[in-house]
Amino acid sequence: MNQNKLFNRTRWKLAISYAAVMGLILSLLGFGVYKAIAHAHWVALDRELESVAGTLHDSLEIKLQQPGRLEPIVSELLPNLRLMGVNDIKEQLPSRHTLSAINQGHYYIRLFDKSGNLIATAGAYPKELLATFNSEHWQTITDSKGNIYHQISVSLHTQNQKSWGYFQVGRSLQDFNDYLSTVRLVLKLGLPTALILVGFSSWWLAGLAMKPIYASYRQIQQFTADAAHELRTPLAASQATVESGLLMSELDEKEAREILRTVERQNRRLTQLVADLLLLARMDNQPIPDRHQLCCLNDLVSDLVEELAAMAIAREVALTSELPVHQPLTIIGDSNQLYRLVLNLIVNAIQYTSPGGKVTVILEKNDHLVVIHVQDTGCGIAAEDQRQIFDRFYRVNSSRDRVTGGSGLGLAIAQAIALAHGGSLTVQSKLGTGSIFTLRFRERNAALMNDAMNHGVIGTS
Repeated sequence: MNQNKLFNRTRWKLAISYAAVMGLILSLLGFGVYKAIAHAHWVALDRELESVAGTLHDSLEIKLQQPGRLEPIVSELLPNLRLMGVNDIKEQLPSRHTLSAINQGHYYIRLFDKSGNLIATAGAYPKELLATFNSEHWQTITDSKGNIYHQISVSLHTQNQKSWGYFQVGRSLQDFNDYLSTVRLVLKLGLPTALILVGFSSWWLAGLAMKPIYASYRQIQQFTADAAHELRTPLAASQATVESGLLMSELDEKEAREILRTVERQNRRLTQLVADLLLLARMDNQPIPDRHQLCCLNDLVSDLVEELAAMAIAREVALTSELPVHQPLTIIGDSNQLYRLVLNLIVNAIQYTSPGGKVTVILEKNDHLVVIHVQDTGCGIAAEDQRQIFDRFYRVNSSRDRVTGGSGLGLAIAQAIALAHGGSLTVQSKLGTGSIFTLRFRERNAALMNDAMNHGVIGTS
């Protein structure tokens, strides 16, 4: 297939199409995964901030007595508390679980009075952050160095429910951004790697997809070449006969009749070849027989053995039949096609059996199958040829087939008819010993016979 430019180009197009589609899907999937991870972490961050702010807010409100004033006890709740305007920083080690989040190193607290003036800070408060107040509940702000923070603002009240001011809890987003940067890096490195693997996989899958198409193409090529070769032989013979007749100045009646007989013989050969090809084409398009009839295989085998006896005698071959089963073995199918099937097998056996040889047709019932064996003592078929003898126009011995007039379609037609009737056709052969062609039909066809007869669905033949 690699040597055929048409299929090579098609394979490339298929591979590129597969890779492009998969690349688009992976890109969208990667973008979706990134957005989902970012959203999940952002939601977790909001919940964490809300939990910390709620805990500290409830702890602070029960300690506040006057608006805008921090009680000394507040320093026990907030680490690194710094009052605006006071030079020293009072540090208090946390002693309660509510302060554990504040001591993680990236949380800060800001306290504003009712006018929005910054009163105090606590935790890991960044010095670069502007002391401007914004009463929005959620805020994302940036300091003078470009660092990003996320914070929540809640109002504070005193013990007697007077408005005290505002309380903000925030945290740096540096760890959050670092994590997202790592995710982006993994996606940036992973996506091209995945696309490379997809590209190779697409090339391989395109090759697999093209194999049956290429095999069919090769079969069509071979069939076309063989058909042209078969048609050329009788056409060339007819043309040569006509040309030789035209070169004669005078033709008597005997010569004219001889020429006409030759043309008629070649024309008959062409007609038979075309009929065989049409039969195979119909089998390919409509494998189920058109006419469903009851066909008695006992009668069919007996009739064929009787009809072909003269041919066997002419070739000095003994043709016999063995019917060990006395009950009628009947299947549903096209009697004409089944006749053609068994006829081809017996004729082949006679033609490939040397004078003095023997051809035996055996009809039997084996378990749930109806079986026909056509056994000969001919030259046999080599193992490498047995896989191809059912191919159209294939001949084991081309020179001999030219003498017998065969076109190489007999076994192909036989197998097509067998498959159309739900059966199978196999061969066992050994060079110098002979061949056995075995035809099997499923008993289900025979089982359907009684119902069909009772309901008048099918006729008899």
